[in-house]
Amino acid sequence: MKITSIKQQVKRQGRYSIFVDGKYSFSLSDGALLDQKIYVGQDVTDQQLKEFKDSSKFDKAYSLTLAYVARRLRSEWELHDYFRRKDIDEDAGELIIERLRNFGYVSDLNFARSWTDNRRAIKPVSKRRLSQELRQKHVSDDVIRQILEEDNTSDLQTLRQLVDKKRTQSRYQDSPKLMQYLARQGYNYDDIKKVLAGDEDYEDF
Repeated sequence: MKITSIKQQVKRQGRYSIFVDGKYSFSLSDGALLDQKIYVGQDVTDQQLKEFKDSSKFDKAYSLTLAYVARRLRSEWELHDYFRRKDIDEDAGELIIERLRNFGYVSDLNFARSWTDNRRAIKPVSKRRLSQELRQKHVSDDVIRQILEEDNTSDLQTLRQLVDKKRTQSRYQDSPKLMQYLARQGYNYDDIKKVLAGDEDYEDF
């Protein structure tokens, strides 16, 4: 058998289709292609072709995962869940995570810090809600504790912002309904009472 052609894919920049004896056989990213030292006219054995195809499968899984973490940082649990959904086997998944960890793309601490910063930028959120969200991503309690200690934003500060925002909506002119909403967002009752006590539309009950 012989490598007869190597063609750049039209829809996937940086990925190449490799043809053996005139027929498509497998594909590789440009980096993997260089690593494998594949060239047109190269003779290949059945064993070599199998190894190339195995490399192709891993290379594709790695490229997909790299694109997945490039959109936003992921917790390690999220990556394992992604591998399960994409039918990426466990051994390949561990190799991918180790490679990404070496590049700084896998760190639950960095993920939690980024998640907190992004949530703060989007809307007012309580530390209890942040803690719940990070636990849903299976971030450890130690990491969550460290991140919340680093976070200088107080719940009273975000609570005031949220009350000001919600008071502009007709449905939250009703104080009991607003209190119920704020409690669902993770704020404690005493803080809610304290903030609403300074709200001229608030009536104790």
